[in-house]
Amino acid sequence: IRMKKLNSILVIIISTLIVSSVSAQKFEGLAKTPPMGWNSWNKFGCNVSEKLIMETADAMVASGMKDAGYQYVVIDDCWQIARDSLGFIVADPQRFPSGIKALADYIHSKGLKFGIYSCAGDRTCAGRPGSRGHEYQDALMYAKWGVDYLKYDWCSTENLNAFGAYTTMSRAIREAGRPIVFSICEWGSNQPWLWGKEVGHLWRTTGDIYNCFDCIQDYGSWKSWGAMQILDLQEGLRQYAGPDHWNDPDMLEVGNGMSNNEERAHFSMWAMLAAPLIAGNDLRNMDPQTLNVLTNKEVIAINQDSLGIQGFRYAINDSVETWMKPLVNNEWAIFYLNRSKSPKNITVDWKNFSVKDDLSGKTFDTTGRNVFVIRDLWLKKEIGDTKKNLSATIPPHDILCLQIKQKQTKSSK
Repeated sequence: IRMKKLNSILVIIISTLIVSSVSAQKFEGLAKTPPMGWNSWNKFGCNVSEKLIMETADAMVASGMKDAGYQYVVIDDCWQIARDSLGFIVADPQRFPSGIKALADYIHSKGLKFGIYSCAGDRTCAGRPGSRGHEYQDALMYAKWGVDYLKYDWCSTENLNAFGAYTTMSRAIREAGRPIVFSICEWGSNQPWLWGKEVGHLWRTTGDIYNCFDCIQDYGSWKSWGAMQILDLQEGLRQYAGPDHWNDPDMLEVGNGMSNNEERAHFSMWAMLAAPLIAGNDLRNMDPQTLNVLTNKEVIAINQDSLGIQGFRYAINDSVETWMKPLVNNEWAIFYLNRSKSPKNITVDWKNFSVKDDLSGKTFDTTGRNVFVIRDLWLKKEIGDTKKNLSATIPPHDILCLQIKQKQTKSSK
């Protein structure tokens, strides 16, 4: 009897340990909409410092980006330089003389959140100390410093299992006790969309973005991708995304050299994809066009829609792609993306427009009596309704962004 009782107790203990180990994953509810912020890598690479990060936080507030919804200021690679005698990570004392805790405090004082970078391997992608074998130490340090967001890369990871490595860091963050958004930067090599939902809040679906609209940059052993190439690589992934678990097609290149048309299209499509909006330009020196793109609250609202449904490509006609995204209140976003180098004319016959999204079960139908109002999100005004056809000319590498909602009719007394 005693042996049976002991066995029963052991079963209960083991079951409890299994359940707790499975549940000890990410902090839930930190990214109910796609995260918005800024990361240093695209513009500055390894040339980071506390001065740059503080000035960027200042600019995020002064420019109106904070008011538009941007929260996170994230230092990417090269802030770290060594480990101390106990194995704890050490920031570069020349570039960050006040220390990371003081920097995080400064960013928090601006009403913003602070993010940092590490890597699942022995070394980061720039050859700095990675977190392999030090995951719990690093998570404790991040909690002590006041980190709110961790981008976790995938360099120098020979013989590591991706799911296992990211689960280890996710659990380390949980054990450290501070809620931190966990950004899985694994490049899509091990299909993180299949396992990332329980482990992190967002996961990279591709290799690195490159600052061009439509190109591939070949480095020999690896490639980086233009905005349109990355867009194409999202095919088949929308079913895995939703509130608190997002597909991440990499950071924005807005403000880094594309034409204004291209930046507008790039930004709009990331909104359509319900992608994290992580700016990667110099916020301290933005021209009015770049600022206008990054702070378009109407396009941002499409990205931040609380349904959290990733948009889908509905049709392609003469280099113009029609993309659709269901929104709250039975509204829809419909974007017309011109991937051609020449202007394209479109005509939309609303009398014959009926679409059902099988993933969400939402239907958009203008073939009946219902009339819908059409709003142009870049002109920021209503341009008509679905009683008559829509005709428009879309410039090269540009986009027409429409939000459609049912017209309110006055009730009869």
